[in-house]
Amino acid sequence: MSKLRFAPMFVLLAAVGLNATLPVVGLTQSAYAADDADKAKAETVRQEIGLPLQAAQGLIKEQKYKEALAKIAETDAVGDKTPFEIYSIDRMRGAAAASAGDIPLAGKSFEAVIASGRLAPAEQAKIVKALGNLYYEAQNYPKAIEWLSRSRKEGDNDPATHTLLIQSYYLSNDIPRATSELQAVIAADEAASRAPSEINLKLLISCALKSNDKVAYLAVLEKLNTYYPKKEYWADLLNKVQSKPGFSDRLVLDVYRLKAATIQLQTSTEFTDMAQLALLAGFPAEAKKVMDQGYQAGLLGSGPDAAKQKRLRDQANKAAADDLKTMAQSEASVSSSKEGTGQINLGYALVTAGQFDKGLALMEDGLKKSGLKRSEDAKLHLGVAYQAAGQKEKAIQAFKTVQGTDGVADLARLWIMQVNHPVN
Repeated sequence: MSKLRFAPMFVLLAAVGLNATLPVVGLTQSAYAADDADKAKAETVRQEIGLPLQAAQGLIKEQKYKEALAKIAETDAVGDKTPFEIYSIDRMRGAAAASAGDIPLAGKSFEAVIASGRLAPAEQAKIVKALGNLYYEAQNYPKAIEWLSRSRKEGDNDPATHTLLIQSYYLSNDIPRATSELQAVIAADEAASRAPSEINLKLLISCALKSNDKVAYLAVLEKLNTYYPKKEYWADLLNKVQSKPGFSDRLVLDVYRLKAATIQLQTSTEFTDMAQLALLAGFPAEAKKVMDQGYQAGLLGSGPDAAKQKRLRDQANKAAADDLKTMAQSEASVSSSKEGTGQINLGYALVTAGQFDKGLALMEDGLKKSGLKRSEDAKLHLGVAYQAAGQKEKAIQAFKTVQGTDGVADLARLWIMQVNHPVN
């Protein structure tokens, strides 16, 4: 997980107001703080404190931060400091320390500035938020959580602050709290019809991995691929679904179909395996199409398996041609049957051969008959057929009716995702 990057030092320096003039007794009557409340107090510091602080202010502007800290340290020897003098020293020391990269000193100094009660509400809000950012960058996640939480309690509604807080929980290994916070944010986004941020979804997946929660991982992965469809997410999804306990081997061909529609077949073995499974299932036109695609992609027809691949292609071509010759006779036979499996299979074969209207009509009629051997598979294949015919709404409705615990319902749900959010 990559960390978010912010610029806490610049936020702090802006909040401090280093361009203001420090009110030193006998030297100036200008107000040091930028807000009207501090101006009204008209408080001053003694020369033995004010002069080193003014010098430090100039050194900070020149980016000589260590020299600035050394100047500020000269005030440590001055006794009986007033509350305003202590506040002024902490404020300048915090700015110099933050610029020098001394996060512990900067944090301690600005915490003291906040505790002084001298800041106007708007100015304090900026420094509280910046402290949370500062501690996060320093990888002090308990402190980051403390100040980012305070910032949110005091009215900071910036989504980036909340994301940073959640990351702090995650990086401090408080996975349950990070998970609950992320779930709340994502649920709120979805309730408002907003797409959850990809970074929040990725972080929630990381939480599921750390918790070894495979069910949660798959659920979030589906959300991630729904809102931000990518081939790598699809590949992970298909692997996870196929590896779920209870997944049926009879659905391997259906996995290949979904893979071909999303991330595409990648190897010669995938092309030949899918073609062989399609032939065995009685869909030679589908097998022919797969083999043709493999040759067009340059993945078939060469190398040590070229002869074997040619034989499979020839077999698919012959079977597809023979199937076309007998489809009319087969249609009459399956239509007269009281059981609809034959109609559904023939209808799907017609769809794969490009005869969408006739094939879909057969499948729809077959589903109305009783005694189907694999009714959930039939509904899944009807959805795939509708999708192939470009009838997306009907495809979604068919997929939504699929039930089962052997993987068929999982595949139907993923098909809905593919229809609604095709991968680029």
